[in-house]
Amino acid sequence: MVAGDPDFFRRLEAQQAPRYLWIGCSDSRVSANVISGLAPGEVFVHRNVGNVMANADLNALTVLDFAVSVLKVEHVIVVGHYGCGGVAAALDGKGHGLLDNWLRHVKDVAAKHARTLDALPAGARADRLAELNAIEQARNVCHTSIVQEAWAGGHPLTVRAWIYALHDGILRDLRFLVRGQADLQPAYRLSLGEDG
Repeated sequence: MVAGDPDFFRRLEAQQAPRYLWIGCSDSRVSANVISGLAPGEVFVHRNVGNVMANADLNALTVLDFAVSVLKVEHVIVVGHYGCGGVAAALDGKGHGLLDNWLRHVKDVAAKHARTLDALPAGARADRLAELNAIEQARNVCHTSIVQEAWAGGHPLTVRAWIYALHDGILRDLRFLVRGQADLQPAYRLSLGEDG
């Protein structure tokens, strides 16, 4: 980087002004900067197993608040991925120790959409749950007081849900795009398609 842009690190050190908050999975194969093609300093990142946005997770809420209130990001993107080990563990019916407490959030999404998931072949369930989980977690972001207050205050903030495919490296839009409270239910129904 220094050879191509000698001032890169000096500019990077001077300020952090990302336009995006990426809420993604901890999976080591799913790096926000690599997948998005954005340089360091262009995307603020929060990662956990299963890209969960739980309303009682102080860590995730603090990241969201800092990104929205301090950094003034314009886009919050919840990104799930196919082949997610957390999603697979939520479906496998086995015990996973402490992880089960965290996976409760993903299992709740599976229970909510059980009819849809049960209608799919076994091999397709985890991929569909990864999509549904990204949508539901993006919806959770929209319901936070942080985002609600930002919208009420006129902050131009968009919340999206995407899914990343490890097999081809493509980010896919899940059709969940919300720019304010009025968009939430229509975007949610659109993103669920026949599930809505």
